[in-house]
Amino acid sequence: MIKFSVQDALTRLANSNELSTRLIEQPTYDVRIYKPSTVDNQKPHTRDEVYVIASGSGEFVLGTETQPFNTGDLLFVPADAEHRFINFSENFSAWVIFFGPESS
Repeated sequence: MIKFSVQDALTRLANSNELSTRLIEQPTYDVRIYKPSTVDNQKPHTRDEVYVIASGSGEFVLGTETQPFNTGDLLFVPADAEHRFINFSENFSAWVIFFGPESS
């Protein structure tokens, strides 16, 4: 069994000196923890992804739509879609699950 608490994942992330770190990698999916510091500058990804908000709150922009989010919310982003987190709290972090085939 593989189990990560939010704190376990955030500790691994802090030790990586990155904005996200891979926790599980399988041929059909990839699980990460993500915690931007002050600005979310991510670019569209080549696979579908799901965010599960591990902690914090803010707003999520997908294309031209903006929605508030809170701890426990789930957000789906299709491959190649412009998206980012804005106005997020200092304690914001999210589980990220990439899945499906790479877009071309």
